[in-house]
Amino acid sequence: MEAFFYIIPGIFLIVGVLGVVKTLGRSSEISRTWRHGRTAEARCLRSYTTTSGGAGDTAVTTTLHHVYEFTTAEGRTVRIDERSGRSTVVEGDFVTVYYLPEHPEKATAQAPAQGRLAVGAGCTVAFFVVFIVFALVFMGAAHFFFSEADSFAP
Repeated sequence: MEAFFYIIPGIFLIVGVLGVVKTLGRSSEISRTWRHGRTAEARCLRSYTTTSGGAGDTAVTTTLHHVYEFTTAEGRTVRIDERSGRSTVVEGDFVTVYYLPEHPEKATAQAPAQGRLAVGAGCTVAFFVVFIVFALVFMGAAHFFFSEADSFAP
């Protein structure tokens, strides 16, 4: 029974750490693309939405996606699917994409905005840090209560 109070928060801890790593990795990748990458003109091939949530009384979240196709400076045709893009971009529109020559499939059509990227990544990391701290405090409290309970055992 005690293991439950270590395993579940341990899973929360792993999810939190993976969330921090993924957030910092993607924001670093986008920042590097904006600073050191190349630009190309891309055409929006498709725009679609996905929804999540809505079970019971939960809110429904709708995410806008765009599928872009562009040609790199080396002549390679690349197609990317980017989520949370501008709602004003529709099929057939041309946009500027930013990409690193070694990874054009990780291109972004987001306009450079280092401040917005830093704030967004910072808020997401802060959320995961609170998540991690909660899991650690819960594990510590469980350990304390179980060790105190063991001292009362005959």
